[in-house]
Parts: sequence; structure tokens; C-alpha cells
Amino acid sequence: MNNAIIPPSPSKDDYTKGDDYKEVNAEDADDIFNSADPFALFADWMGEARGSEINDTNAMSLATVDAGGMPDVRMVLLKGVDERGFVFYTNEDSNKGQQLKTNGKAALCFHWKSLRRQIRIRGAVAVVSGQEADDYFKSRARGSQLGAWSSDQSRPVKDRAALEAKVSAAKSRFGDGDIPRPGFWYGWRVEPVQIEFWRDRPFRLHDRLLFKRAYKNEPWTTQRLFP
Repeated sequence: MNNAIIPPSPSKDDYTKGDDYKEVNAEDADDIFNSADPFALFADWMGEARGSEINDTNAMSLATVDAGGMPDVRMVLLKGVDERGFVFYTNEDSNKGQQLKTNGKAALCFHWKSLRRQIRIRGAVAVVSGQEADDYFKSRARGSQLGAWSSDQSRPVKDRAALEAKVSAAKSRFGDGDIPRPGFWYGWRVEPVQIEFWRDRPFRLHDRLLFKRAYKNEPWTTQRLFP
């Protein structure tokens, strides 16, 4: 294997003199550990990331498990968050849709390279209401609405022309009228029982704060974790 393609481990100078570490070397290292509300802290970090991350601040990895116990992970976009949980949308017939229906649990991870921070979330999943899904679908670009009707997500397709043919068929079907949400396309809410905030610190001595509860709607407890 060609290990030359892998970046070397940071040197002492990288940690102590590099521009990327100026903020994390600040003296207010314990600021996050005074937090009592994980959703408020999430909003603060997301707000900061929107000002520094180049693309898709709301991108998150979604981990699921299939019926055979094999894990799966992919990137999706966060489309809603409140004290009930974290919402994303997908085709129910996709691999992730089927895995969510089979297992009913998921994990999320946000990673913001510009801030050297990540947030990990674990919990059960629940389908959002039809009204909530309809409202979000209406907010999408028309091309994305057509795409939802055109893609047999996760299933084999002969070539690009076959996909474009299905898009053309959807355009003909709906003309210039409103495009309704497909019945197979809806949202999932991850209802967290664990939310961990991770902040990079020099020499891998990272800050980790875990919010934890046994069931949704219960009060949160917090733990500081070894890096």
C-alpha cells in the first residue's frame, strides 16, 4: 500500500504554532462544559459553522444497520431541528429507508473541518407528519421535486439516459402545475438519547461533552469524557 498519500501526523510546531490552532488554544477551554441544553449548544455551533464552512454546513453522516446486521453510512442533509430531534428526507424504498424501517435506530455525525469540531447523535427514528413533509417538499426547487418522482433510489439503472428519460416523463406528467409530494418520499426524525460535542485540542487531548438520557423527553445528564 502506498502510505505516501496519507498526510503525516501533526508535529509539535503544527500544534503550538500553526494558525489552525490559535482558537483551540484559547484559555476558555471549559466554556462548553457549562452548557445545560444540547440543542442550544448545537444551534451555537451550527451558527458558527455557517460562517466558516465552505459547503453544506448541514451535511451529516447517517449510519444505519440492515436486516443482517451490516452497518451502512452515507452523507445526507439536515432539514429540520428542534427539541424533538434532527430531520432529514429520503425515498422509503432506498437502502437507508428500508434499513430505518427495519431497525428503527440511527446515528448522525456532523464534522466541521473549519472549526475542528464534530457532533455525534444517537437515537430512535420516527416518521415526521405528512404535513411537515408536505411543507418541506413544497419548499424544494422544482427540479428537485421532479427528481424525487424520477429516481428509483438505490435500485439499478441502465445508464444516465434512462434516468433522464424518467425526468422527462415526470415533466410531461405534471406540466406547469404544482408537483405533489410522492407518497414514498418523506422525512425521518432522529430522536436523540445521546448527543456528544467534540472539540479538537492539541496533541489529541480533545474536549468531549456527552449529553445522555435513557428515553426521549427525559432530562439530560452530562458527562465529560476522556479524549
